[in-house]
Amino acid sequence: MSTTDTFVPRLPLGDWVDLFVAWLIASFKPFFAVVKDVLLSCYDALALVLQGPPFLVVALVLAVLAFFAKGWKLAVTALVGFVVIASVDQWDNAMDTLALVLVASVISLVIGIPLGIWAARNDKVSRVVRPVLDFMQTMPGFVYLIPMVMIFLTGPVPGIVATVVFALAPGVRFTELGIRQVDSEVVEAGHAFGSTPGRILRQIQLPLAMPTIMAGVNQVIMLSLSMVVLAGLVGAGGLGGDVVAALQRINISLGFEAGLSVVILAIFLDRVTSALSTRSPVAKALAASAV
Repeated sequence: MSTTDTFVPRLPLGDWVDLFVAWLIASFKPFFAVVKDVLLSCYDALALVLQGPPFLVVALVLAVLAFFAKGWKLAVTALVGFVVIASVDQWDNAMDTLALVLVASVISLVIGIPLGIWAARNDKVSRVVRPVLDFMQTMPGFVYLIPMVMIFLTGPVPGIVATVVFALAPGVRFTELGIRQVDSEVVEAGHAFGSTPGRILRQIQLPLAMPTIMAGVNQVIMLSLSMVVLAGLVGAGGLGGDVVAALQRINISLGFEAGLSVVILAIFLDRVTSALSTRSPVAKALAASAV
């Protein structure tokens, strides 16, 4: 018996959450079925695009993307990394993982960037959103998987939804931060010339905030990739599935090969997204003006 039992009555918070999730499942079952079908279709389609062509074709396309993002050094490094992934028979798993990360990241950004814009333009929204984001970002990722498995069963969909919840916060935070950091005098000049709030947002605030927003995009992708192993726990497959299998079997070689493939994907995605933010026309214009 705990010593706190004498002084503090037990709060059945977990039971309330359990009842709430059960109510959600019973009340919105058709909606969740549609969400599952849509997410699964997007994931399957993207995985087919990445896995359908021969390995060398996809690897060269990704290397070309790295070349245009940061130059030949990153392109060569990426190509060598992809060859290593293929040489340890992890290419299909890596493409499944990349598909999951891209789907989850796009959804996170589609939700997070508009929400960040709203929070930047409305202090009341910012005060409400901030503690919610703190809660979402600090709650262990394993906790998100429990209701997701109850709602969507096993497979890539609960992994995608849990990843969206986990990775959403940086997209909102960096977007709000970028817009709030725009020089108020520049915004006032736009008002002085008769620009509407929407035009100021599109033509002044968003372009000037783009480097910060792109930093948020980078963080969303990195957090999405960090959920790969957790997604493997619920049957999402990919590299996370092999990491989980290696842990269950105490298979060091399989765990190292899958883990190394995750690292290579992380380096590629991190370098490309970081380079895109610095090589954008807006970033170049800001650098030129600073000089």
